[in-house]
Amino acid sequence: MILPLVYYPDARLRAKGAPVKAIDDTLRAFARDMLETMEQHEGVGLAAQQVGKALQFAVIDITGIDDEARPSTMTVKGQAVNPEDHMPLFLINPVVTGTKAKERGSEGCLSIPGLRTDVGRSKRVTVKTVTLDGEPLEFEATGLLAVAIQHETDHLHGKLFIDLLTPAERAAVKDELDAIVEKYGPKE
Repeated sequence: MILPLVYYPDARLRAKGAPVKAIDDTLRAFARDMLETMEQHEGVGLAAQQVGKALQFAVIDITGIDDEARPSTMTVKGQAVNPEDHMPLFLINPVVTGTKAKERGSEGCLSIPGLRTDVGRSKRVTVKTVTLDGEPLEFEATGLLAVAIQHETDHLHGKLFIDLLTPAERAAVKDELDAIVEKYGPKE
């Protein structure tokens, strides 16, 4: 089922997600709906907040995405693996640790449609999460996969990619943000 997206500046995007307490059929059905919704909108990631649920849950799928500037890598238990073999990736109560080394790259968001801008993100992340089967999963990621993980994890904590912009960068996209608020914001 396609779920309705929540758009900026909706306050639900700023809600910190509650931990997932049970991995059950209800969560699995929600996961399928989120994946279908993300695919319908041609995204690579979707957090629960973006469909109106304040939950520590997100989905990522970079299958078929060839980002030459930021090629994705994934390492599980010290072994390099093909990231596409682990897609879609469901993040349940994820703990993400990034490196101090940053790189800038273009980023957008399904909840802020039409806006793309460069954002600085950690080059490599370490992720501790749980699978939909209830199994712990720990891995490292780089490239677009690392960017998507950081972007979606930020959503789980009520943070948007535009929050990472400097005041000058924010001023440069003000007109675009104002147009998004005009189109998707609350109507008086």
